[in-house]
Amino acid sequence: MSEKAWISTSVPYLTPQNGEGQSDAWAAEATARGGTGSQRIVHAGEVPAPSAVASLLGLADGVPVVVRRRVIEFDGEPCELTDTYYPASIARGTRLAETLKIRGGAVALLAELGHVGVRVREDVSARMPNADEREALRMERDEPVLRLARVTLDDRDRPIQVDMMTMPAHRQRLRYEITIG
Repeated sequence: MSEKAWISTSVPYLTPQNGEGQSDAWAAEATARGGTGSQRIVHAGEVPAPSAVASLLGLADGVPVVVRRRVIEFDGEPCELTDTYYPASIARGTRLAETLKIRGGAVALLAELGHVGVRVREDVSARMPNADEREALRMERDEPVLRLARVTLDDRDRPIQVDMMTMPAHRQRLRYEITIG
């Protein structure tokens, strides 16, 4: 792992930001690292749920869901591809279905809509990127990616959000801190 490898924790991305004018979790993390974090929303709207997403959301394959597809950048360089999916019953007709940036982040908007995550399940795997991912992340052919699949559940154990993240493995390190008891 190089010096430039990113050590990332999930908790800030799961907590709604409080206060007017507060930046989203990614911008705050990038600033703390001494750079500028940004994201480009390349698509937002309804799509048929891919099989893996449908399973995590507890839906049938192909049921309409809302997706926000983003390229996450650090100092203008792509460092992550993130597709965030929401049940259409939650996100249809909201800012989640639009390509505009959401002040405070989507987690804050979900909370405003009455959907607060209380439990998260993450699965991490490694694989070789496809051609589109390699191009978007500016990677070499022989460099693997990490794939993080995260499902956020509410206080009734209902899935409210699924994130499918693809990151260059050699530029990332994921950190999990667990408190027991």
